Amino acid sequence: MKTAAHLTATILAALLAAPACSEPVLTAKPPVAARHPHSYTRHGYTIEDPYFWLKDQGYPKVDDPAVLDYLKAENAYFEAWKAPNQPLIDTLFAEMKGRVKEDDAGVPQKDGDWLYWWAFKPGGQYRVWYRKPVKGGTDQVVVDEPAEAEGKEYFKLQVLSVSPDGTLAAWSADTNGSERFTLKIRDVASGEDIETVSAVAMHAVVWSADSKSIAYTEVNDNWRTDTAKLHILGTDPKTDKVLYHEDDDGFSVALGRTQDRQWITLSTGDNQTSEVRLISTANPSAAPLLISPRKVERQYSVDSAHGKLWVLTNDDHVNFRIAEADPAKPAEWKTVIAGSDRVYLRQINSFAKHLAITERVDGLDQIRLRSYDGAETRIPFPEASYTVELASNPEYDPPAYRLSYTSMVTPPTVYDYDPATARLATLKVQEIPSGYDPGQYATERLMIPARDGKTIPVSVVYKKEFQKDGKGKLFLYAYGAYGYAVPPSFSAKRLSLLDRGWAFAIAHIRGGDDLGYDWYLQGKAKQRWNTFRDFSDVAKGLVEAKFTAPKRIAINGGSAGGELMGVVTNTDPDLWGAVIADVPFVDVLNTMQDESLPLTPGEWPEWGNPITDKAAFELLRSYSPYDNVTAKDYPPLLITGGLNDPRVTYWEPAKWAAALRHVKTDESRLLLKINMGAGHGGKSGRFDSLVEDAEAYAFAITEVGE
Repeated sequence: MKTAAHLTATILAALLAAPACSEPVLTAKPPVAARHPHSYTRHGYTIEDPYFWLKDQGYPKVDDPAVLDYLKAENAYFEAWKAPNQPLIDTLFAEMKGRVKEDDAGVPQKDGDWLYWWAFKPGGQYRVWYRKPVKGGTDQVVVDEPAEAEGKEYFKLQVLSVSPDGTLAAWSADTNGSERFTLKIRDVASGEDIETVSAVAMHAVVWSADSKSIAYTEVNDNWRTDTAKLHILGTDPKTDKVLYHEDDDGFSVALGRTQDRQWITLSTGDNQTSEVRLISTANPSAAPLLISPRKVERQYSVDSAHGKLWVLTNDDHVNFRIAEADPAKPAEWKTVIAGSDRVYLRQINSFAKHLAITERVDGLDQIRLRSYDGAETRIPFPEASYTVELASNPEYDPPAYRLSYTSMVTPPTVYDYDPATARLATLKVQEIPSGYDPGQYATERLMIPARDGKTIPVSVVYKKEFQKDGKGKLFLYAYGAYGYAVPPSFSAKRLSLLDRGWAFAIAHIRGGDDLGYDWYLQGKAKQRWNTFRDFSDVAKGLVEAKFTAPKRIAINGGSAGGELMGVVTNTDPDLWGAVIADVPFVDVLNTMQDESLPLTPGEWPEWGNPITDKAAFELLRSYSPYDNVTAKDYPPLLITGGLNDPRVTYWEPAKWAAALRHVKTDESRLLLKINMGAGHGGKSGRFDSLVEDAEAYAFAITEVGE
């Protein structure tokens, strides 16, 4: 049996020996991973797992030479594919970069005495965050991301929160993709960091009203956010008070702040259950106030205004209701807006003059403003299909509400809505420096029947000369999990496909909450197969509608959407001309039985617990992509992963690729690319990430063909 080290040497030698060529021909042979006997038995089933060894047993540290050599060999094989296709990749990258405004900047937003905004410098990969006094004065740099990222392969800013008195900034960054953020306190005037609070911080930071302390959360060794702490500036972080510790391994802790700035919200929960406590920003050392004890499958969130609590909950309707409560009796909720089958209530923000309600009506985004005397207004928008949300609105009583808007043909647009005049003021439309004419493109929203009688919304965009003759090239994207609705939004990089004659479609399949919370429930746990069947049925419906044909469809999804890619590659391989699976969750059965992994306990409500539940075990076994690879022809596949990814661990895509290579009966391309210095989101710079987009599009274009 050849070792992985020998394998790497063989591949590299093949690459060096490969002759230069102008045609996109891959001369190197693909890596073949060793198979080592490994099995386990549960619920009467014996599961063979010959690629178990690809999980480094010292994880999260990955230093097993055999594992690393195999991943390097796969990356070398990917580079061998890239070499003859580099001209196309370079062209696509140049197109995508040409649509990026190099000195792009955000719209300044007022917060107290200051205006805050971000800006890119020409050629910069990362933002610089600025502020200046509202009354006038010079610009001040709060955080210079390019300077902080200098010399680092990866950089991600997660938190930037300025103290109420405006003198200090709490900020956190990750420099390797592991999503363990270093939290620091900066003196804004000098630009110097005066304290390091934590090396394993995660999520939001909230300041006390007096600017003397911050509340923050940390991840444990298993990357679970289980603890909220209070740090008093100037003290040793080792002495920080624990505000709350969550004992349930499946729950995660998060912090926020009410719109009136009176309370720190301390939330804990999983994918179906939540529980909220409030801590006074004026007295953050006080005992947290529990709103209502957790109840399985009940979710709620809380905001505060005018001495009342405003509660959004699904306790008596699947699409949620809005209630009010007295802080002295926080568990007694009086309905303000009842739940509705047609109106899906998604978020509330209690401003001084209005309760701002983010909702979806018949699947279409809406923003409703409700005054505290009960008068209501829905903000009107110019297109029939779009996506809109509240943007950053830090103040309690703003003169206008900042909104973010886009559609499949309209670039991201920033509005201010003035409730006094009922007018939308356009503050910014994303500029496309190389040029963009929306009149050249058309978009449709189709309803395609699924096999069980449900109709699935599909958003499609294409250039107007696209012919629906049954021969077209189609790029089909979906996610379908966790109640996340993929918005029908604009993408500048997508133009590189549309301008080459492709249509681009988003399948709003079950598992997302596009048509309400029940749409999500119909695609989770025991009903998970609906998600996969919806996607294939959408593809077949688009074939029937003459948009495309089998083998003329490139499909893409990432993370849980990568799981989707894995399942439909197994179930309907003859439909797809190319499959692009980004950080795919494909070793589902094994991952959901490994309680040591960061996310597993918290994921059981989403997928089922195969350890204790035989039916859940059998369900996961029925679709887990890695466990259902069989000897047959597969479409061309590009699979990606990240060595430092704590969400979908690197060995999932690696094991899946190895299993496919072992059994597939075709000569179709199969590429595996593992980012050795990044995590779940791939490369971090705005231009570096475009390189990966260009690689994916080049793969689709070369495999589907003309």
